[in-house]
Amino acid sequence: MKIFSYIIIALSVITIIFNATKIDFEKPFEGESTIALIGIIASFCAILIVTLFRVAKKVVEQTK
Repeated sequence: MKIFSYIIIALSVITIIFNATKIDFEKPFEGESTIALIGIIASFCAILIVTLFRVAKKVVEQTK
């Protein structure tokens, strides 16, 4: 499970980098830039969820 979480985090970081290249900083809320911003936010959420899951697993292991 640890390797899987690292893979998800790596894919999320790659998605953030890719979407950051698609943003038009002159008009960030128009056209393809909006989709890129949504992708960046979704990737940050995925990283947050995986990190919270790993912390929860550590807490469960320590309480046993």
